[in-house]
Amino acid sequence: MNVRRSLRHRFEREAYRIIRAALITLPEDLSLRIGSSIGWVAGVVFRIRRDEVDKNLERAFPGRTQVWRSEIARRSYMHFGREAAFLFRASRWSPEEISARVQMVGFAPLRDAAERDRGVVLLTAHLGNWEMAGASIVAAGIPIDVVGKRMTNRRLGADIFEMRERVGMRMIDVADASKAVLRSLRSGRLVALLGDQNAGRSGVFVRFFGFEASTSRGSAIFALRCDVPVFVGFAIRQPGRGQRYVIEAFQLDFERTGDFEVDTRSILTAYHRILEKAIVSAPDQYFWHHKRWKTRPPGEDTT
Repeated sequence: MNVRRSLRHRFEREAYRIIRAALITLPEDLSLRIGSSIGWVAGVVFRIRRDEVDKNLERAFPGRTQVWRSEIARRSYMHFGREAAFLFRASRWSPEEISARVQMVGFAPLRDAAERDRGVVLLTAHLGNWEMAGASIVAAGIPIDVVGKRMTNRRLGADIFEMRERVGMRMIDVADASKAVLRSLRSGRLVALLGDQNAGRSGVFVRFFGFEASTSRGSAIFALRCDVPVFVGFAIRQPGRGQRYVIEAFQLDFERTGDFEVDTRSILTAYHRILEKAIVSAPDQYFWHHKRWKTRPPGEDTT
């Protein structure tokens, strides 16, 4: 079984490398159209996680028609195929080339906080192109540490980590995050975390599109322990054929009460309210594939 898994992982890595090399080499417009087509095939033909995507869209947008939700699902798959192709290309670019593709909004307070060398927590989500957000922050001259989870396929995961590091992001493996993030914040660095995945029984339940969703406490705990500001930011692709992004940062405004549990929930609730608004503005750019509402509160039936 281990031999079979090793062979499969090796095949996946080599296939990934071949596709990546092709998408980097081809003209940009063609590369992005191929990436979009791969996404379409995954969602429409092979229907990878399509049941989960449809269920999540129905939860989030019950007032919309089935036709509308199906269209958003299709476009979401195409979006992430295209964004993957673009990321492969951008990972080879200079900071100037990356900066030319983005408009950064609301970053003055974040830059000021980062330059005080007291540490900053940046919460983002699987919306738009979160990899481009990190690369753009680095290109703007703000050092950033990014918490990421290694894949089961370690060879492939190492390639993806290396791609992020190539554009200047310093990676922290989620397995080491409990200590490494605190060290980064205490040394005055900006640390970015994704906060929109199911956290299982260890999470705190926060309402997301009207349903309780188990959410990791980590980002809030790090911010409270180090007494650092919390920002939320997303990179949203703009309409048109060219790949252009608006990357907007919001500082979370919450009052510390001294009650750790209350303050943790306040941070995560404020984050989800900002995230909901951002998703509503670009629903086809959200990664609906996660089992976001899988874990239910005690006493509630699993759905």
